[in-house]
Amino acid sequence: MAENDDSEFEKLLNDFINNQLEDVDIDDTLSSQKKTDVVHDVEVPQENIQVANFTQDNSDIEEEDPELDALDKSEKALFKAYRNFEDALNMIAKDKNLSFRKFRLQPMDLTPHYKPSRGKIIAEDFEKGWDILIKAYPDIVGQISLQSTDEQLLDFAEKLQDDTLQFAIISYVESLIEMEGREIAYKERKLKREKKRLEREIYLQHQRRINLMNKYIEAINKKKFPIDADRLVKNYFKTARKDADGAYKVLTNNPAVFAPIQVDKIKPRFFGLIKVKPQDGIRMNRIIGAFLKKLKA
Repeated sequence: MAENDDSEFEKLLNDFINNQLEDVDIDDTLSSQKKTDVVHDVEVPQENIQVANFTQDNSDIEEEDPELDALDKSEKALFKAYRNFEDALNMIAKDKNLSFRKFRLQPMDLTPHYKPSRGKIIAEDFEKGWDILIKAYPDIVGQISLQSTDEQLLDFAEKLQDDTLQFAIISYVESLIEMEGREIAYKERKLKREKKRLEREIYLQHQRRINLMNKYIEAINKKKFPIDADRLVKNYFKTARKDADGAYKVLTNNPAVFAPIQVDKIKPRFFGLIKVKPQDGIRMNRIIGAFLKKLKA
């Protein structure tokens, strides 16, 4: 009986988790992940793109922000692309005599992992960054929009003659790619946490159910009723999963439905002078039902 209950509980656990997570579009998640993986593996053709030398600015990142060492590989890639875009914008603003507000995100903001709230900060910074590009290159940047695809933006950058603007556009695209990957990773981590929470809750419910069953069984056995308490309680709880109200009504009015009355264990009345009859089984059935109705386990 215990082995069957455990198997049934495992099936219940799996069914419950699947039902809770059925709204999650796994195919979309996987396809998005594949898209991200492919993007990371594709290298932007360099033969036609002449990018300005920003070695000095990039090397300064490690020195200025030692917290980068604490970032995971993917978060580090996102921050570097984000900072490259900022560096390019800063150079453009100085060259065009425009005011530029520094980007707000710091390496520590991406520990231990990227969060959507950080993505909001990045998006707001990028919106201000595009204002700089539009003011600095109204005729050029006006040819594209923020709704352009990654390929469209890279094709646009490939044709640019201004090295700094070219570097800004490429860094912007890299930031979007890295941020998309971090969004997918965040959703996967959230899904795993939710699954663990559900598993834990179901386990606790199962333990509470077992404890309650044991209390019922113990209380019935103390009264020495002529009935298999273990069978009675387990069959009742199994039925109650599908119809709690109906199962309780049967339990308190006709418990023999869940476990037969053991007539041979009914003690004769009046010191053995009155022998046990079939009617005594009916009487005992009612007595047990009345007891269970008052029982507070």
